[in-house]
Amino acid sequence: MGAKGMKAAFFDRDGTIIEDYLDEEWTGVSEPVFLPGAIETLRQVRQKGYDIIIITNQYLINEGFITIKQYEKIQAKLLLELEKQGVDILAVYYCPHRRNEGCDCCKPETGMILQALNHYPSIDLKSSFVIGDSEVDVELARRMGMRGFGIKVPIPQGEPGIKQVNEVADVLRYI
Repeated sequence: MGAKGMKAAFFDRDGTIIEDYLDEEWTGVSEPVFLPGAIETLRQVRQKGYDIIIITNQYLINEGFITIKQYEKIQAKLLLELEKQGVDILAVYYCPHRRNEGCDCCKPETGMILQALNHYPSIDLKSSFVIGDSEVDVELARRMGMRGFGIKVPIPQGEPGIKQVNEVADVLRYI
C-alpha cells in the first residue's frame, strides 16, 4: 500500500447490485436477485484496484416491512454468491432506522461512510466513489466531496465529479 491510500467503491445495494422492490413487497423476498451486469461490474471494479464497500439504507427494518433476520439472510446469500463468483467485498454498512428517526446513517447522511473511515482510516475519499440508483446516493457523494454516479438519477448540467449513468456497468468507463 503506497502513500496514496486505499481506493474504495461505495456501492448502494437495492436497485444497484440487486433488484429493488416496493417496500411492502420486500416482506416476501427471501433471495437476492442480481441485476444484469452487477456481478461482472463488481469484479472489474475490484480488478481496477478498488475495495468494495456496500452501504445500504434498510429503513424497511425499523419501519416493520422486514425483520433484522430477513435482512441478514438476504445479505448472507448475496455475499455468498459474490464469494462464489470470486468477488471480494471489504465491508457492508446498513442503516436499519426509520426514515424519520433522525439518525446520522440514513443516506444522504454521511454516517455509513464515516463508519467505514473509522474502520479503514487509509481510505482516500478523493480517489473513491459512490454509486447508487437514488438521489440520496448522489447527495451523499456531494456531501463527502467524492465522485458520484447516479443510475438513471438526473444530475444538474456540468456538475463536477457527479455523473448520470444508465446502468451499473457504465461506471467502468469513468474509473
